[in-house]
Amino acid sequence: MATAILLSALAMTAIVAFRYLAFSGLFAWLTSRVRPALYSGLEPQIRREILWSLTSAFIYGAPAGLVAWGWQEKGWTRIYSDVGEQPLWWLPVSVLVYLLLHDTWFYWTHRWMHWPRLFRAAHAVHHASRPPTAWAAMSFHPIEAVTGAVVIPLLVFLIPIHYGALLVVLTVMTVMGVTNHMGWELFPRFLVDGRAGAWLITASHHHRHHQQYGCNYGLYFRFWDRLCGTDQGLGSFDPSRARPRRGEPSLGSAGGGIERDAAGAA
Repeated sequence: MATAILLSALAMTAIVAFRYLAFSGLFAWLTSRVRPALYSGLEPQIRREILWSLTSAFIYGAPAGLVAWGWQEKGWTRIYSDVGEQPLWWLPVSVLVYLLLHDTWFYWTHRWMHWPRLFRAAHAVHHASRPPTAWAAMSFHPIEAVTGAVVIPLLVFLIPIHYGALLVVLTVMTVMGVTNHMGWELFPRFLVDGRAGAWLITASHHHRHHQQYGCNYGLYFRFWDRLCGTDQGLGSFDPSRARPRRGEPSLGSAGGGIERDAAGAA
């Protein structure tokens, strides 16, 4: 049994790593075509982002492998393959429920990561990407990676979901994680500036978090940011306008400067 679990964990680690390299590589290539000089001079940062992300791939893959084994061998989870097991309307609703719960978990753990000690110990790794690139989506310290890796595995033990709907959730998670960090806006302005953009998070919203830190903590939706007064609107991709507010760190340092922000960002 232990061997089977280990093999499942290794297989899921390989899948997570390949998914990261494929999606981040695709959007990095797209960036090179659409914004050719955007990542110029960021090669050392990108290498760090890839190294941290591949480390995170194991942390995400291990619990996913245990879940996959438990689903297939023991029937432990609420994942189902027969579409008729639940009402058809539950297919799209389950995707929305998972995304809402994931977003809630992310918002509050993300704010927790801005607690000064945790920021210095872990979250500063992610914020060292200034500006973030398409390769930064999984660039986490292991402590932070654990907080992100457990939520979906926990949900599949509690809330029924078809494996196809689960794949949709994981795809949305991956695509938004990459595109929110790639340094330019992929989605059309009518969506970003319209009614949908008032509630959905895209790169324009998350980029401001990487500029100012103490705001815009959400992942998919702006609900919690709006409710808690941490929504500061959309950011600018113009470096000349991307200056932290008074009391926030400068763009250059991932060490002492970044650490000073944590006190005001919690």
